[in-house]
Amino acid sequence: MEDGKHRAPLPRPGYGPQQAPAHYEGGDGCLTTLVRVPVRIVVVLVVLPVRMLWDALVVTGRATDRVLLRPLGRALALLCEVLVAVPARWLWRHVCVPLGHALAWLARALFVRLWVALWRRVVVPAVRYGIVLPLVWAYAHLLTPLGHGLRWLHRAALVPAARALGTAVRWLGTGLKWLLGAVFVLPVVLLWRYVLVPVGLAAAWLVWHLVVAPLGWVYRHVLAPVGRGIAWALDLLVRGIEAFFRGLGTALGWLVVTLFVAPVRWIYRHVLVPVGREVVAALGIAWRVAGYVSRAVGRGLRWLARTLIVQPVRWAYRTVCVPVGHVVRDALLLPVGRVLRAVGRTARDTLRAARETVRRARRDAWRALAGGPARPEPGKPAAPLARTLDRATTVPSAPPGPEATPLPEKSVRQG
Repeated sequence: MEDGKHRAPLPRPGYGPQQAPAHYEGGDGCLTTLVRVPVRIVVVLVVLPVRMLWDALVVTGRATDRVLLRPLGRALALLCEVLVAVPARWLWRHVCVPLGHALAWLARALFVRLWVALWRRVVVPAVRYGIVLPLVWAYAHLLTPLGHGLRWLHRAALVPAARALGTAVRWLGTGLKWLLGAVFVLPVVLLWRYVLVPVGLAAAWLVWHLVVAPLGWVYRHVLAPVGRGIAWALDLLVRGIEAFFRGLGTALGWLVVTLFVAPVRWIYRHVLVPVGREVVAALGIAWRVAGYVSRAVGRGLRWLARTLIVQPVRWAYRTVCVPVGHVVRDALLLPVGRVLRAVGRTARDTLRAARETVRRARRDAWRALAGGPARPEPGKPAAPLARTLDRATTVPSAPPGPEATPLPEKSVRQG
């Protein structure tokens, strides 16, 4: 097979007069075809147990997750909720929160209020009357007059004296500067300008014509040509050595390429690549074939399980368990449920009557103790009482009612 060609499956299994068959692969010889079939058979025989084991593990894992792990996780979550979350929530609401409120109130009462009272009643008055007011009085009556006097003394006496002293020092400095310039600087300047500079120029002229110029001529006409010749000879020598080593490296590279690289490349292209491609293709085909076989075996096992286990159990459930359950429900559970519901309704009616009796007894006792509106006589409609607010009635034709409003039913219950 050539390296640059990719095998692509044809869209249709048939072929025309100018179209190759679907199973044909260009560049394959009879030897490759003869080697390919046994290799694929061996690979299928090797991969088939692995694929069946893999499918069995996948099905077992899914069934375990669906049948065991998920119900077990829900049960553990419910158990944790019942055993841990509910007690912890109750403990937090009924113990920790009230205890925290109590501790906060105790800390506020023992520390915050105590320190606030100490700060307001002791520290602030002590600082205000013991430190601040004396300092304010001392600043106003002692430090301020003293500062004013010192400022006047500075402006009236010290500033004129300092100005006069500065003028005298300035005149003295000017005189000393003129004297030092006349005694020290002027002789040095005359000596440099009229003695040292002419002597230096003469010495520089002599050094240039006696030393520098001869050395420059020797460098230009003697040393530079000799150096160029030596550099040219060394360059020729270095080029020859480089050409020798370059040729030696080229020869060694040709030998290595010819003796090692070319055989290895030929083996890789014509042996390893086709073998690897065939092995990979055989593995892919074997994996798919093993998947088909494993799926067929799984379907057979599922048909056997459904025929031997599921259908008998389903027939027993529909034929035996469902009628028995209906009989138990109609003969036992429904009558018991009716009796329990009747008993519950009777108990609720009894409790409701007892609560109403107790409520009426409490209301009568409160009216007997605190008084209340008179009950109307039977057969006569009760006249509506007007509500009086600040000597003003809401209904002019009705008699005024009492000022005291009877307590509501909730307050009566609390009383």
